[in-house]
Amino acid sequence: MTAAANPAPLWQPDAERVAAARITRFQAWAADRYGAPAQGGYPALHRWSVDELETFWRAVADWFDVRFSTPYERVLGERTMPGAQWFPGATLNYAEHALRAADDRPHDPALLHVDETHEPTPISWSELRRQVGALAAELRALGVRPGDRVSGYLPNIPQAVAALLATAAVGAVWTSCAPDFGARSVLDRFQQVEPVVLFTVDGYRYGGKEHDRRDVVAELRRELPTLRAVVHIPLLGTPAPEGTLDWSDLTAADVRPVFEQVPFDHPLWVLYSSGTTGLPKAIVQSQGGILLEHLKQLGLHCDLGPEDRFFWYTSTGWMMWNFLVSGLLTGTTVILYDGSPGYPATGAQWAIAERTGATLFGTSAAYVMACRKADVHPARDHDLSRVQCVATTGSPLPPDGFRWLHDEVREDLWIASVSGGTDVCSCFAGAVPTLPVHIGELQAPCLGTDLQAWDPHGKPLIGEVGELVVTNPMPSMPIHFWNDPDGSRYRDSYFEMFPGVWRHGDWITITDHGSVVIHGRSDSTLNRQGVRMGSADIYEAVERLPEIRESLVIGLEEPDGGYWMPLFVHLAPGATLDDALRARITRTIREELSPRHVPDDIIEVPGIPHTLTGKRIEVPVKRLLQGTPLAKAVNPGSVDNLDLLHFYEELARTR
Repeated sequence: MTAAANPAPLWQPDAERVAAARITRFQAWAADRYGAPAQGGYPALHRWSVDELETFWRAVADWFDVRFSTPYERVLGERTMPGAQWFPGATLNYAEHALRAADDRPHDPALLHVDETHEPTPISWSELRRQVGALAAELRALGVRPGDRVSGYLPNIPQAVAALLATAAVGAVWTSCAPDFGARSVLDRFQQVEPVVLFTVDGYRYGGKEHDRRDVVAELRRELPTLRAVVHIPLLGTPAPEGTLDWSDLTAADVRPVFEQVPFDHPLWVLYSSGTTGLPKAIVQSQGGILLEHLKQLGLHCDLGPEDRFFWYTSTGWMMWNFLVSGLLTGTTVILYDGSPGYPATGAQWAIAERTGATLFGTSAAYVMACRKADVHPARDHDLSRVQCVATTGSPLPPDGFRWLHDEVREDLWIASVSGGTDVCSCFAGAVPTLPVHIGELQAPCLGTDLQAWDPHGKPLIGEVGELVVTNPMPSMPIHFWNDPDGSRYRDSYFEMFPGVWRHGDWITITDHGSVVIHGRSDSTLNRQGVRMGSADIYEAVERLPEIRESLVIGLEEPDGGYWMPLFVHLAPGATLDDALRARITRTIREELSPRHVPDDIIEVPGIPHTLTGKRIEVPVKRLLQGTPLAKAVNPGSVDNLDLLHFYEELARTR
């Protein structure tokens, strides 16, 4: 997408908004103190942030008043990737920073908890701090020490936030899964890290129903021999099982938290890759790295501060939950919604944004497109006057999604499509409050992130599709993977194609006006006659058709040198895949993309398989179609509906 093809932005911040943005104030301050460029706006600031990496991160720490209990020797001790050493010598505590607002605004809400009744319950800063203090003292009494792992099998509820912060206060390492994960999926994750404490619910509510999880919890207790304690949170009101501790007992005391001062690179939490093949990667990020990266991302890119209310639809099994909790770092009220995204109706998330007064509303691109398809009218049906920004992630937001938000929420709406990864628990590109928004584009690469698109030979490209690479270290890059003693799995994951440079596995275009277009995963990329194409482009075109609920496209290199590209379609109720619909699908792809994008076959399927975090499973389906046995092609615990994969397995057999 070039400037010529797409000249006029969909949205442009007015002068007042630009002047009021925190990133504008930061730039003026950093120009004064640290030699940042005073002129040239965001592009100049970004250039400086990657050219003067150490100065930039020093400025971020200073601007956000990061409290180093022992000072750092320098910003970057070792600059290599992997293995960059950030702020050697420094000690600090993430949870201490997350609870700082309790000193100045003890009675303001730190958290707003909402369930499917849509009735918000506030938890004040002082109450959250008290719970964290009580819980941290109890964890220490249980013998939990810095570096020990503490796990949560919890929905998106205030207790999960308190447990994470208490774990960090002690210097232990947090890890969580959502309670819709089955026992096998949870064990694939938790068994790798050997937790000593498990926080768990008896069940959860979703889609108007109660889901009892006591059997799963019993299995987790049996299969996690390292557990010293299990803490029961009676979400459905059941009594604590024998041998467990009760949440209310552990959080009854009124004590101020004691914050263990840990080295900058001390582990904060373990996140997991979707694990579609083999065991999920157990990604370890540091207290200091996450603290600085999230202060930058939330305080500058998302423009969040004490007057804001931050809502992102997520579960505790997705990195966006950890990112959401970090809203506390900027003194922002964090909105925790626990329930179905579409209950009682598709427009439910807009109702929650209205009820909670959300100023930044984050959701998935898939939800936006579902609302568009279901003929939802957010602004007509809800007062969304407080919403300044709608942000989307999970997959690229299609152009129609941008237009729909602009038309149906507000014309003066900042739409931030963002892209990053669990691997860094942050964004590589996305929200900038001072830049225009172009349809189908992410506004810009993020500060401190030297994002480039490279061809296979490592040459940077502008206006052409290339591999997403990051050529300098980011503080939130993994310090290591759990269970990877020689670091080989970590190196293979990101540094094999271009040694010393992070290759993420996405296709992107950096446009001539500095924005970013994401085309989908490069490891499942379609490659027709030497022309590389992203699957996202095809989904966007095909799923506009009302008959198509969802689709999946796979490109298969065949042994005889041929190439087979089938399109699998999951139809809307009542639709039939007849010749007329086939012709419309083909015509749509040919006209909107190119004749090269037209699939060889269009095949109706009973459903499209996803990871537990809702991403379409492309690579494992490709492996099944190449004849790989199911057990080797996919980790069964990572898939939302394993039965759907038998269709593709059978297709490979009969083809």
